[in-house]
Amino acid sequence: MKKILIVFGTRPEAIKLCPLVNYLKADGVFQVEVCVTGQHREMLDQVLRVFNVVPDADLQVMRPNQTLAGVTGAILSAMDEYLQRNRPDMVVIQGDTTTVMATTLAAFYHHIPIAHVEAGLRTGNLYSPWPEEGNRVITSHLADLHFCPTMTSRENLLREGIAENRIFVTGNTVIDALFSTLDRMRGLHLYVDGIPDCVQPSAAGGGRRMVLITGHRRENFGEGFRNICNAIGELADKFPEVSFVYPVHLNPQVRGTVADVLSDNKNKRKNIFLIDPLTYEYFVAMMQRADVILTDSGGVQEEAPSLGKPVLVMRDTTERPEALAAGTVKLVGTDRERIVSEVSRLLTDPVYYEQMANAENPYGDGKSCQRIGEVFERYFAENR
Repeated sequence: MKKILIVFGTRPEAIKLCPLVNYLKADGVFQVEVCVTGQHREMLDQVLRVFNVVPDADLQVMRPNQTLAGVTGAILSAMDEYLQRNRPDMVVIQGDTTTVMATTLAAFYHHIPIAHVEAGLRTGNLYSPWPEEGNRVITSHLADLHFCPTMTSRENLLREGIAENRIFVTGNTVIDALFSTLDRMRGLHLYVDGIPDCVQPSAAGGGRRMVLITGHRRENFGEGFRNICNAIGELADKFPEVSFVYPVHLNPQVRGTVADVLSDNKNKRKNIFLIDPLTYEYFVAMMQRADVILTDSGGVQEEAPSLGKPVLVMRDTTERPEALAAGTVKLVGTDRERIVSEVSRLLTDPVYYEQMANAENPYGDGKSCQRIGEVFERYFAENR
């Protein structure tokens, strides 16, 4: 039986790979092992619990105040040792994190085939998003199998000279994660700490309108996050009848700025709620509950359209142009005036709101894991 090693380290990777772990284990065709790097610690563990995935190995690479080079070196060294001891027939990685790039390099050094889930995303600017764009370019040119979420991603890889017979359009596994989570949540009464009853998931249709906010991108650290927080404060003043809920990322760079600009002792606003990061199922419930989502996340751009939620992306570029073309997403950058203007329009213009809310999601049908599994079966049949 061929051994497939699935490696991830951050919350977004876990959300998108845990459904694949569970599908492949249930399918029973392969021996499946899971190795986590721990690049995100608390938030990673939350996702593992939600999807009931127990890693076979945890490299625990993170140390306080690590640089990107330090994280890369730690993951590369730890993965090198792990692969020497455990020789899988395939290594699977997802997305564009430091874990992805360093694991790809380690597997390449050991001549182990690499499968890249969510392959082919590009902005064309190596510094936006940074370092993610560089990570995925490196990964694409070392990987053996490329699982693209859309035809646009496939075309990106073809332009870079990747062989056509190694590229497969599967949809995005985050839609598999979303649909399975929605199934598990049916009939559950979820209560989120730190927000009033009128904003709880159970208040959908009967509570106050709500804007859900997330932010974590490195390129927004510093002035970008300060602009974002100032925009949230201005919107809260402008729309006192609307609640603004912000599950604040654990990164100290993010938390420090948010606390400095928006914490309770800095303002008297009663409609801003700064809460701890939510587990995936609770976050899905809050996306369902939200009227507008303001984010710099990639995954949210893919998930929210399936829930009929307009998404404003606090970045200047996106590697997900399909959402822009479909009309489900709009870029607003970190410009305070533009954020305020676009959120205000969605809150006051029903026609504009419906245009974004009713656009079709281009990222798949929830069967991506099945398609990936079928490719693995064909690959190993052809490479015995």
